[in-house]
Amino acid sequence: MARLHRETHRIDRIGWLRAAVLGANDGIVSTASLIVGVASASQGRGPILVAGVAALVAGAMSMAAGEYVSVSSQSDTERAELAKERAELETQPEMELEELTQIYVARGVEAGLARQVAAQMTARDALGAHARDELGISGFTTARPIQAALTSAATFATGAALPLLLAVVAPLGVLVPAVSVASLLFLALLGGIGARTGGAPLLKPILRVTFWGAVAMALTAGVGALFGVAA
Repeated sequence: MARLHRETHRIDRIGWLRAAVLGANDGIVSTASLIVGVASASQGRGPILVAGVAALVAGAMSMAAGEYVSVSSQSDTERAELAKERAELETQPEMELEELTQIYVARGVEAGLARQVAAQMTARDALGAHARDELGISGFTTARPIQAALTSAATFATGAALPLLLAVVAPLGVLVPAVSVASLLFLALLGGIGARTGGAPLLKPILRVTFWGAVAMALTAGVGALFGVAA
């Protein structure tokens, strides 16, 4: 007896994975860059730690608010489109059936078979079929504002805590290179974890995230050094 082939896909992780990777990446880059910039302009640890803590708190709240607002907007749009589709299914069922048929025809299904498939899908779950095949809305991609906000805030704070911890323990004389190098290693690790979790190749995400992190820290270090010298 033939055994069913079961496949494991990672598309169901796309919502929280995007928010998690974005939050942690921003936490590391923005906090490390600010610490490096302030350290380049200041000789004391106090201002560096104040800047780092402020960056962690403000960044986490900003990420949460930004994710909630943006994903809520997406959710509002999805609900509006589904309400419109529900009304059209009630008032124009034949037109909606033909619309679904043409979607399947455009994907390569023979017209007669496409009509049968559309009819069966409509009988089973008309709104679900149109949401998935016409609007591109599925359970995997549905907007979840609270999940996105909490994930972004938590991962930002976690990412920001790493360079902040180094700013606490590293000797002042080597604080800038220590935070910079360690943060780039954290970013590389983050890029690898994100790629592995999403099933993507490792090298490109790692290079991408470390490159832009290095650019951000180099620019803020230059600004800090400039103002430090000017002071």
